Amino acid sequence: MSNSITVSFNDEPPGSIDPVRVENFISEVLKDLNLKNWDISLLFCDDDFIQNLNKQYRNIDSPTDVLSFEQGDEYFDEAGETRFMAGDIVISIDSLKFNAEEFNVEINEELKRLIVHGILHLNGMDHSDNSPEQEMLKFQEELLMQYKNIEIYRV
Repeated sequence: MSNSITVSFNDEPPGSIDPVRVENFISEVLKDLNLKNWDISLLFCDDDFIQNLNKQYRNIDSPTDVLSFEQGDEYFDEAGETRFMAGDIVISIDSLKFNAEEFNVEINEELKRLIVHGILHLNGMDHSDNSPEQEMLKFQEELLMQYKNIEIYRV
């Protein structure tokens, strides 16, 4: 059994984000983290959409770059295999582009960072703030080094 990955857009997908490349990237990250039989979804949206989610679920009335909704439920599929309903990741394309400019990195790099960040949250990791000393964020950056040559965002 393998991982089940769904990539979707709450609006028309921008031509620069290739859902197949994104799915392949997520699959690679899950494999490297030894996470098997995961069901995971990724939704790309705009700042208005993610701001509504942020307000509803975190009581923060502002947009953010990435949200993770951890489900963490095991279940048996029709073949009797144990599966893990990991949860959902939501990424704002507006905030993605803003971050890339703000931190002076390529959009491709920032997109991979947000995806890895979301996966780590779904895997139970957390951080108390965004300082680089946070263990989760250090691990995230170490992991990202492995994926330098993978392109999931086309300019």
